[in-house]
Order: sequence, then structure tokens, then C-alpha cells
Amino acid sequence: MKTWSTPVAPQRANCIPCALCGGGRFRPCLFCGGFSYVKCLSCGLVQINPQPEAEEVRRRYGEAYGEDYLAYELANEAAYLRLQELALRDAGFYGLEQELLKRGPPGQGRQEQGPGKETGPSVLDIGCATGALLARLKGRGWRAFGVEISAPQAEYARRERKLEISTEPLEANHFPGESFDAVLASHLIEHLNRPEILVQEARRILKENGRFFVTTPNIAGFQSRLFRGKWRSAIFDHLYLFSVKTLPALLARNGFRLESLVTWGGLAAGIAPPPLKKIADRAAKCFGFGDVMIARAAKAG
Repeated sequence: MKTWSTPVAPQRANCIPCALCGGGRFRPCLFCGGFSYVKCLSCGLVQINPQPEAEEVRRRYGEAYGEDYLAYELANEAAYLRLQELALRDAGFYGLEQELLKRGPPGQGRQEQGPGKETGPSVLDIGCATGALLARLKGRGWRAFGVEISAPQAEYARRERKLEISTEPLEANHFPGESFDAVLASHLIEHLNRPEILVQEARRILKENGRFFVTTPNIAGFQSRLFRGKWRSAIFDHLYLFSVKTLPALLARNGFRLESLVTWGGLAAGIAPPPLKKIADRAAKCFGFGDVMIARAAKAG
């Protein structure tokens, strides 16, 4: 599947310190045709810097391209849902689900702190798009809530799937502390100006034994090394490209303990014979050089 991105265009941008270590020294990393990435010399985080201002970034998902984004998501919805569910399985999400559902409704006198008054485990999907995954989880017994700043997608999820979706950025919702049993962020963190704010807010709103599941491309994977600036995840909308080292470092720096990290995708479909692709995909998952990764993290004490 082709990764959706807004067209490359001149935008207001500022030089910023590294979002992971705060460093200010970078070297050129990837040249992608009209934009490029640099790599922090201190921690290795790959990023677009100078970085587009937050207002410019949010405009990408607004009126100008919102309908195009919705059309792309709907066209690829079934395939993405399958990939999301496979990733969550690999990360142990469904084991957590079984544990939470066995507990049943909250005990007498316990005050639920999540939105609404329903019983059952609560999940927040940040960047939930059309709500396909949330609808699936709701059907499995979760209290499901979403955040999606692309208004056409949020409206589709509300209208077609009867889901509770906010179009405000995560931190602007002011969810009560310790509201959710699980927080999901699939292919979101790489789009954000301040990824550390997402991680900090996810920690604040998670319950004591809650889990944070983060899915993002892996810049340390085989395909990124092979294709360099033509890698399918080196796109204008991805402000950061994390690796199997920098993503866990960001989580740890902001109060999480990494429990698992799984990668997948050795070779993209169409660039190798199916038997070779199958071998490469197995190796990518076993040895951690896959194209995409999912981290499961718990709140550190």
C-alpha cells in the first residue's frame, strides 16, 4: 500500500532542538526530493529540521486535504485493520484484553475515572482515522474513545460507527488522570511536532496497570537502508523517523517501561518473489529489522 501524504510545499519552519535529547547538532541523513531529514549527532533521532510550524502541520489534515485523506483511509481500511490487529496480537494486546475482561465491571463503590458511565475496560485510540479498529474493539467489550484531528474522518466514525471521537489534539481534551486501561497510537507519533507531549499525556491518562501501544515506521529496518530517500515512510508528513533504539529511549525518558518491541515487514510486496519475501518477513520479525514496529510500554513506577 502506498503511504498517504500531502504534497510537498514551502511552509513556515523553525530550527528546533532534538525532541529526544534536546541536542542541537545534526548531520544530513535522507534527501527525499523537495525536503530532507537530519540525524541528531547526540542520540541518533532522525527528523525534519527546520521543522514546519504546528499550525502548518495541522492544516494538512484540515479542509484542504481532509476529504482526500478520508478517501484514502476508506480505500485501504480493511487492509490497515488487518495489519493493526496482527500488530496488536504480536504486542500482547489481546492477552491484556482477556485479563481485563475477566475482571468484569468495577466493584461496588469504585469510581470510574474514564469518560462516560459504562462499565468494562477503556481504550483510547489516538489518530483513530475512520474508527475501524475502535468499532472492532467496542464489539469485543471495550469502552472505546477516539481522537482524530481530521474532521472528515472523525465525522465518518461518529456517523457510521456511532463512536465517541474528538477532533481536538490529545492534550486539549483534558481527560481525567488514570482514565484508560489502554492507549493506542498507530502511525501517529511520527506526524507530531512534539512527540514527547503525546507520550507524557498518554502516561498521565493511563491507569496504574495500563499499557501504551505505539506503532510507527522503523528507520533502522532493512527497507529504509535499501531505499534511503525513496523509502515509502520517508514522506513529507512524517516529521520524525524512529528506530528500535530511539522509540524506546523516548518512552523511557517520559516515564514508561518498555515491555516488548516487535518489528515486521522484511520486503515490500512486488519487489521480490513470494518465497523470498516470506523468508525476509520471517527474518525481519525474528531479528528486529522490519519496516514497521510496535512497542508495548507500561507506566514506570
